[in-house]
Amino acid sequence: HHQASHRRFPSPRRAPLVMRGRYTACVVPPFPVEVPMPAPAKPATPVQQLRASVKPFDPPVQRLIRATRAALRRAFPTANELVYDGYNFLAIGFCSALNASSCLASVAAQARGVSISFYHGSRLPDPTHRLEGTGKQNRFVRVTSVAVLKEPAVQQLLRAAAKDVAPPLAKTGKGQLIIKSVVQERRSRSAV
Repeated sequence: HHQASHRRFPSPRRAPLVMRGRYTACVVPPFPVEVPMPAPAKPATPVQQLRASVKPFDPPVQRLIRATRAALRRAFPTANELVYDGYNFLAIGFCSALNASSCLASVAAQARGVSISFYHGSRLPDPTHRLEGTGKQNRFVRVTSVAVLKEPAVQQLLRAAAKDVAPPLAKTGKGQLIIKSVVQERRSRSAV
């Protein structure tokens, strides 16, 4: 039968008392000890959060996401980037305001690849029929390589999208990167 041991805190002049519990032995210091608490972790910056959202993708898709984001940033330097990391897609919307309805175009990434999604694509002039999709509003261009981003037809679609947004894009300044939502459970971001 195990008897409960009583803890005694000896005076600072005596050696620490070794106490034996049922399973472990511990040394009780001769005075109260302050245990430093770890500093609270700094919240991740939006850039760090975006990097974490891109990381699960296979390296070739990661490169296309970064290249497509850079191309849209060049096309819309004053747009706000609204990030939605959802179950099926990672979407980085380039918007003239802080809401999704003001989106001009977005990077839409999934395990199989990357697209530029045009929020009001059905209204855009597309003489070369580069846009895909049959929805009432949205159209997209598949980004199968970095070369797609430099195609004259794709550049023309980006310019047309910049003219077809309400409210209009700011003439000067730089947009913000805002993480709007991140789901914890998502479809696999790897194609293998």
